[in-house]
Amino acid sequence: MKSTVQVESASALIDAKINELGDWRGKMLAKVRAIVHEADPEIVEEWKFMGTPVFSHGGIVCTGETYKSVVKMTFAKGAALDDPSGLFNSSLEGNVRRAIDIHEGDKVDEAALKYLIRAAVALNLNLKAKAKSKPKPHRASGKRAD
Repeated sequence: MKSTVQVESASALIDAKINELGDWRGKMLAKVRAIVHEADPEIVEEWKFMGTPVFSHGGIVCTGETYKSVVKMTFAKGAALDDPSGLFNSSLEGNVRRAIDIHEGDKVDEAALKYLIRAAVALNLNLKAKAKSKPKPHRASGKRAD
């Protein structure tokens, strides 16, 4: 069963996570969160996957995961995105996702990250529009026309 926390409380949980970390990871998560919102003010914050900040617009754009030595931004459909700046440096072998691992002391290329976020939103919205415009298949009737 999928479980998503309400938007208001998801934002509060992300705030708490940032404060709880209390180190460079919390500061970096706060920074990438701000960049996500600058790139797309319509982003919705969610709290999924047993305590992971998720940023969505028309579907999942990316997550903001924190580990012992890395802050990871995983783009749900990253393999379908053009990455001219080469930000993706993790999960490169997969067919769908791509990730950016940010280590302590790394500088974030904000313009390139905003480009990826906007591209991910555009992809989500394009896929959603295609799904709506696709005609539904007709179901075969159980009755025979004898």
